[in-house]
Amino acid sequence: MIRGVVFDLDGVVADTERLQWAAYRHVLAAFGIDVGIDEYRREWIATGFGPEYACRTYRLPITPDELRARKAPVYQAMLRDGVSACAGAGEALVRLRATHRIALATNTARVEVDFILARLGVADVFHATVAREDYARPKPAPDAYLAAAAALGLPPDACAVVEDTERGVRAGAAAGMPVIAVPNELTFDNDFTLATRRLDHLDALTAELLATL
Repeated sequence: MIRGVVFDLDGVVADTERLQWAAYRHVLAAFGIDVGIDEYRREWIATGFGPEYACRTYRLPITPDELRARKAPVYQAMLRDGVSACAGAGEALVRLRATHRIALATNTARVEVDFILARLGVADVFHATVAREDYARPKPAPDAYLAAAAALGLPPDACAVVEDTERGVRAGAAAGMPVIAVPNELTFDNDFTLATRRLDHLDALTAELLATL
């Protein structure tokens, strides 16, 4: 029986992927590089290792972690200018909190997680939030989702994952959790073979659906 639901942040709860893209574009422009949205979709969103890809492909004179560090303040400034929830996210969180324990598991840094959830007014909906500092290996490794299940006090197989990317689905499946894929315009062509269900919209994410997993 599913007793907990663990949500991804970017592209599931918060509509932040285009902001992330814009922040990386800003930083990479200093090196004469312009990353288009399709390249960003393939190498950043789908895999989670965009900085590694950029440093290798464009032979940047900085490391992937340095690229992430340069992007962070640019992205945070963009968040302060405005961030919105994904369609149906707020309603899904409130709806499922009435019947399930709710957690967040993300590769995003804690300072950004806290800001986004506060700005969206959903911070108090979550029983637990797991940010990048809270586990060892990023998605597609299962660490984030295993940490979220532990934070909820539930075994992994009692938790369902809600994800929008291939790497997120792989992470949830590796953690031994049923995964519900909810693709968006930037992830529609990811490989969701490992997902237990695929939904077109978060409006379809209900307690009744979870009972069938």
